[in-house]
Amino acid sequence: MPNGAVKSPDAAWLRLERWQTLSDRDKAAFAPICPDFVVELKSASDRLKDVQAKMQEYIENGTALGWLIDRQKHQVHIYRPDVSIEILDHPTSVSADPIMQGFTLDLSKIW
Repeated sequence: MPNGAVKSPDAAWLRLERWQTLSDRDKAAFAPICPDFVVELKSASDRLKDVQAKMQEYIENGTALGWLIDRQKHQVHIYRPDVSIEILDHPTSVSADPIMQGFTLDLSKIW
């Protein structure tokens, strides 16, 4: 990421035009680019505070949308630049519009 950190989210998405700016060598390894959209699943062993800090770091380095999914509490924490964190309680789905237009995650199988 721009701050020099190397992070690996549980899921990530990057606009094709940004991917195409990378060299073949960079594409073949751990790509030195911050994703546009990231998803983190909080595991039972994760400290919420640590995963929240990781999500904030993604946003500070250029991620446009981040979801922190807490399966134990049935919550989705939504991160966006310059916007307060939104927490959804027991949602049935969550949409990535407009960042990843048309993508909606059905949470019924995750809960």
